[in-house]
Amino acid sequence: MKQITTEVAMKEFGQQLGRILRGGEVIELIGDVGAGKTTFTKGLAIGMGIDEVVQSPSFTISRTYENTESIRMVHYDFYRLHDAGVMKQDLQESIEDDKTVTVVEWADIVSGVLPDDRLSLRFTSPTETSRSVDIKAGGSRSDLLKGEIL
Repeated sequence: MKQITTEVAMKEFGQQLGRILRGGEVIELIGDVGAGKTTFTKGLAIGMGIDEVVQSPSFTISRTYENTESIRMVHYDFYRLHDAGVMKQDLQESIEDDKTVTVVEWADIVSGVLPDDRLSLRFTSPTETSRSVDIKAGGSRSDLLKGEIL
């Protein structure tokens, strides 16, 4: 478990992971609204070399960002959906693309699509200003990532 005490530290944690991503990774973000998932994802994008400002895809369901090395990050947020519908196919294509890092929030309705080998980060707020991030790896590739960031 990683303890994070500031918004800046959360973004830096995302950057740390983003620097080692090469495409093909799946990252599941779990946590309540306001737990730090989007702040983490902003740092992830910076670490990947993405210049665009990351925004929460709550209303658009997904947003795609690309770095100068043609590695994409697709950020999904299924919070507002009761049924993933056609987005399941879109998510599956993203997961299968080895040039794409797939980041998924509120993944309950698409859990059957997510691969076992994914990095799952559970964000909790033990206090108003601090966050805890529990990190689980579901396979060999995600286990290597976990080892790099802990």
